[in-house]
Amino acid sequence: MKDLALANAGKFQDPDVTAKGEARAKVSLTHPETLWFNTGTLCNITCANCYIESSPTNDALVYITADEVAGYLDQLYQRKWDVREIAFTGGEPFMNPEIIEMIRRPLALGYEVLVLTNAMSPMMRPRMQEGVTELVKGYGDRLTFRVSLDHHSAAIHDLERGAGAFEKSRKGMRWLAGIGARLAIAGRIELAESEAEARAGYAALFAAEGFDIDAADPGMTVLFPEMDPSVEVPEITTACWGILNKHPDAVMCASSRMVVKRKGAAKPAVLSCTLLPYDPQFEMGETLAEAEADVSLNHPHCAKFCVLGGASCSA
Repeated sequence: MKDLALANAGKFQDPDVTAKGEARAKVSLTHPETLWFNTGTLCNITCANCYIESSPTNDALVYITADEVAGYLDQLYQRKWDVREIAFTGGEPFMNPEIIEMIRRPLALGYEVLVLTNAMSPMMRPRMQEGVTELVKGYGDRLTFRVSLDHHSAAIHDLERGAGAFEKSRKGMRWLAGIGARLAIAGRIELAESEAEARAGYAALFAAEGFDIDAADPGMTVLFPEMDPSVEVPEITTACWGILNKHPDAVMCASSRMVVKRKGAAKPAVLSCTLLPYDPQFEMGETLAEAEADVSLNHPHCAKFCVLGGASCSA
């Protein structure tokens, strides 16, 4: 985070006022659509640029349980949040021994479910394959598996995730496609490549594999920019909405929250942003009622990825 601090020195200090003394922009939870659950930061691999620093040893966010997930589903009903989608991320969700039951519960209540996975060995264990097959058979297109495939070429993908990672993920995708699972992709726009070139590359890959994924659909092929912490970004003021011709309702924290369980904590907590799991100012409390508070855009990611970049982790 040193480069981030140097690039934006003096900025993003006060939740209410920018470095220039202007009123900082805030976002209200106006239309909750997605409730995210981080299943834990443990992962089967260590990626070169993982924003949440997942690895085989990082348990800063511990395994959440199916009963804890169910408790928040109850709160959704009580608070009358009109959420359509429950999403699971990690770490690698299939590392969590209760992931199948966690997916089953919201599906049984009628929600759409999104699972972010690398589709590698944790998902391919017999018990997990049995559970996934049953879920796909029972719930069909209401369950989507968004596979992390950083690039459409093995060489670039493996630079991020390790030698052989591309082929292992592709094997998992083939298995998912074979059981009729709904597939999507999360990729990155490589710094030397345009979005159009990236989408064309993914389209060629999907065609070659016979994957039913639309490379042109940003909800099915989600492409994120590289997270370069050395880049200076402007602070977002209340005046920026008019200048940028953008409404705060379009920002991700207007429509989503994420539940995590920190190591040593007795209960899970609710965060305002999926991209900022370790910044204490974005922790809103233990309940969804507390998470209905406004969010101050007091971080470089708020500007770069959400307001200026239009990022969205949801489908």
